[in-house]
Amino acid sequence: MNGQAKSFPWRWAAAATVAATCALATNGTVHAATPPLPLRDGVPTLAPLLEKVTPAVVNISVATMAPERYNPLFRDPFFRRFFDLPDDAPARPRQSAGSGVIVDAGQGLVLTNHHVVEKAEEVMVTLKDRRRFEADILGSDPGTDIALLKIEAEGLASLPFGDSDVLRVGDFVIAIGNPFGLGQTVTSGIVSALGRSGINVEGYEDFIQTDASINPGNSGGALVNLHGELVGINTAIIGPSGGNVGIGFAVPVNIATAVMRQLEEHGEMQRGRIGVMIQDLTPDLAEALDLDVARGTLISRVESGSPAEDAGLQAGDVIVAVNGSEVEGSRDLRNAIGMVRVGEEITVEVQREQRRIRLAVRVGGAETGMRLGSVDIPPALRGAALRDLRPGDPGHDRIEGVIAAEVEPGSPAARNGIRPGDVIVAVNRRRVRNSEELEAAFEQAGRVLALNIVRGNGQLFIVIR
Repeated sequence: MNGQAKSFPWRWAAAATVAATCALATNGTVHAATPPLPLRDGVPTLAPLLEKVTPAVVNISVATMAPERYNPLFRDPFFRRFFDLPDDAPARPRQSAGSGVIVDAGQGLVLTNHHVVEKAEEVMVTLKDRRRFEADILGSDPGTDIALLKIEAEGLASLPFGDSDVLRVGDFVIAIGNPFGLGQTVTSGIVSALGRSGINVEGYEDFIQTDASINPGNSGGALVNLHGELVGINTAIIGPSGGNVGIGFAVPVNIATAVMRQLEEHGEMQRGRIGVMIQDLTPDLAEALDLDVARGTLISRVESGSPAEDAGLQAGDVIVAVNGSEVEGSRDLRNAIGMVRVGEEITVEVQREQRRIRLAVRVGGAETGMRLGSVDIPPALRGAALRDLRPGDPGHDRIEGVIAAEVEPGSPAARNGIRPGDVIVAVNRRRVRNSEELEAAFEQAGRVLALNIVRGNGQLFIVIR
């Protein structure tokens, strides 16, 4: 087969693509999601679009300090003396690479992933024109895996924000980043799925799934639509060897911008809470409770003195919408409230028996998880709302201890293995029956905490250093 014959299928496909794109462009609604691509030599091309957006995507180099690793034999005192090794292994600098997106050229603000800059000693940002700048970390949020950096530079380009809420499965997207530290790389694909979760059980998840190739080093890079708008921050991949197999994930830009605003203002994410225990509404549960709704979040308990109680929410209510956005399940409610600033008022739509009502709830903070009485809990347990057992709590009638009523996703407590509903019954073998005894145990504990925890019908030890 000659060269001309071999090229025919591609030319036919290109012509079909152009025709289909132009035909779709006649419909105003579709045109907004899929603009027609420009042509070069009769072939559609993304080059003009990429020339505009790629200067806003940066490479990030991170320096961290890692302890030296010795052969296990060197831990033996005889070998240590023989090789004249120090008692403490010295830390050595380690370099890693990632990506970022300039979202405010005037202020030099760069969005990236929390895991890219976590434990960073130094962060360097390299622009497409090869200029390098040291970056300051304004804030970082492990719950959403978003971090905000700032560089002092002139002549920057930035990406405009799109609206990730209007994305649909099948929309074309472009991933831009720094895979394997090779330098800026562009891949394309479609939105494969929306609302993905379960990637990080401790996080606030509502991922965009895409088949645009995402590889190590792409983390923190841009997911862009065909309007050149930022719709996501690339964050994770699933692959047997850590490489691309057509399944990548991005944090929706609407979540990233909500986090960015708080990181810029407070330096941290101040998540809201309203004081309810919730569970997904299943068809069987809806039938048993005679509820005329198929989806939503069932309130199983309302905390005394909480914003939810003040607003009039009750156990048995089904939350079906927050600020006009539908709530499909517990994840949606947790994400919606967790992105709201403390002190803001939200509108909650509730199905109560056969009535649909709307209530205004002023979102509270998570201060209850930071202190027990007047004594700070250990930093390793920050983010856990610890209190005495109450009637209705799991195990209230059979054990004594202090329950983790809530655990903030991504918090130190969550990362150290504490789960909602865990009951602490001992600290370093010292029995604790209430919050006062727990406070005293924390005060007397050393650097290592051995927590005896009742979880469901079993018990376990969690050691925290």
